[in-house]
Order: sequence, then C-alpha cells, then structure tokens
Amino acid sequence: MAERPNLVLAMRQDILDLVLPAPLRARLDTLADVHPLLVTDPDEPAAGEALATADILLTGWGAPEVDAALLARAPRLGAVIHAAGTVKHHVHAEVWERGIAVSSAADANAGPVVDFTMATVVLAARRTLGAAADYRRGRLPGYPERRGADGAVVGVIGASRIGRGVIARLLAADSGFRVLLADPYVPAEDAAALGVRLVDLDELCAASDIVTVHAPDLPETRHLLDARRIGLLRDGAAVINTARGRLVDTEALALACADGRLDAYLDVTEPEPLPVDHVLHTLPNVLLTPHIAGCQGSEVQRLGAYAVDEVERFAKGEPLRGAVRAVDLARIA
Repeated sequence: MAERPNLVLAMRQDILDLVLPAPLRARLDTLADVHPLLVTDPDEPAAGEALATADILLTGWGAPEVDAALLARAPRLGAVIHAAGTVKHHVHAEVWERGIAVSSAADANAGPVVDFTMATVVLAARRTLGAAADYRRGRLPGYPERRGADGAVVGVIGASRIGRGVIARLLAADSGFRVLLADPYVPAEDAAALGVRLVDLDELCAASDIVTVHAPDLPETRHLLDARRIGLLRDGAAVINTARGRLVDTEALALACADGRLDAYLDVTEPEPLPVDHVLHTLPNVLLTPHIAGCQGSEVQRLGAYAVDEVERFAKGEPLRGAVRAVDLARIA
C-alpha cells in the first residue's frame, strides 16, 4: 500500500495483552495507524466509526463475526489477519467474495502442537500411564514387561501442517518409528516424498501401536474413529487426539479404555469440556488435558509476532505467508 494502513484490533482484551505484549505492539504501531478502540461488538457506534476507515482487521480469540453486516461498515477493508488458528468460526464467505485477503497464524500455532504430540507419542510408546498406575499400587514392572519406543508403528491420520510436522519429527527421531499415513487428499508419490507409507484408515488402525489424529473438523470427518475402527486397534494400542474432539467417538473410546484394551491421550473431547463425572476422568490409562496443545501462556505471543509480520507484508504489498483461500476451506481445520 502506498500509505500507512489503518488497523483495527478485534479480540478480547485479555487475549490482546498476551498476543501483543509491549514490544510487539510498538512494532505494530510503526507499521500501521492503530485505532485506539478495541472492537468486539461491531454494533457499537464507536466501533462503526473505527471500521469505516479500516484497511486491516487484526482479529484473535473473541473476535466478532466478520460477515456481511460488518463488511457493510468497513468499505475499505483489505485484509483480515487472524492472530490465532482457524478462521472458520468468525470469517464468513462474503469476505472472500469481496476479494479481501485472509491470513491465519495457524503455522505459528502448529509448533507447540507438534511438540505436545511428540511428547505424548513417547509416553504412549512406553505405556507410561499403565506403569504409573502400577507404581502407585507399589508394583514395579519387570524388564520383560517394560516397553520402549524403538520400532513402534505410528499411524498419522491427516497430513495437515501439524500432521506433517509430526511425521517429520517421528522420522528424525532415533527411535526408528515406522510411520503410516491415512489421508484421502495425499497421492502416493507425495506420501513417498514424506517418507511414509500411505494406507487406508482401516489398515492404519489395525497396524498401528499408536494412532495420532490430525485431520480437519468437517462433517465427513465426524467420528472418523468410530466404534468399528476403534475395534480394529490392537490390544495395548494408544489413541492421541490433539485435533478436534468430534473426530473420535468419545463413548466408544471410553468403553475400549475402561476394559483396559487401549490407552488414550486426549487434549480434545466431544463434548468439550467433558462432564466432571464422565468415566474418562477416572481411568488410569487415560490422560485428559484441557485443550492445551496449542500456544499457551508465553507462547501466545508467537501468534502476535506472526500476525504483525503479516501486517508488514500487507502494507508492503507482499503476499501473505499465512493466506487462507476460500477453495481450501472444505479441507482445512
């Protein structure tokens, strides 16, 4: 852009303080004229005044719906830059129809999820939860019973940015993981280039010691791991889900874990959060975490740094690194 763009911030105040700490905010101020009003309700008169001259809307958790009504108040809007992951919850089709650029910081959020997934893969390969439960009862496992990670078969569901990150880390590990991939959008030659064996989902379930879920949340992926496929998992296998809870049939998995056949490491569930009296909270072979695999605490500023970089690219007329295209919406998270 020839002139400094006008930018409006649209997210919760508590999120803004985490995403844009003082050094990042200072850098943002050098790139754009930032409106002093934080817009979370576009119907407020003051919000309408801010949106009327906005070239960029920088959104985060708690952002308003960017729909036809908001766009009517923002005739100059050229970009929606999201300092978080998915844009599906707040960016509507009218944005792309009007030719407005959309960017997400999902790439910045992917690193912590990959780290978290790899940590759970190592725990799962060692059957850590069962060993910890035995230890609490005063029983030490003998060496013939102890499990290691070397040579474990890991089935990756979905070659998303996180799925690919997990694959790269698995193949780089000293453990010699054997990696299977199930993804209908990945051709065999691409799977070979990734260094994995492409299989259908049923074969992946039947052949894997550990199954880790990284598919997008779409109508057709709901209960991708249903009761039948959970039944295909070998005894002693583990399920890891850091994607979305709806991809796994929670009740079917709970039954398989309750009888001790499977272990589970679940950062997401259906519903989320689970009721406090749900059986999964009580099982020693299940680790439940409250959707913490992505950027947390001090890591959240990674999202802000990514978004500020995108503002700079937009201001310079450069392509957005995290661009989200309308054509990709049907197959991304």
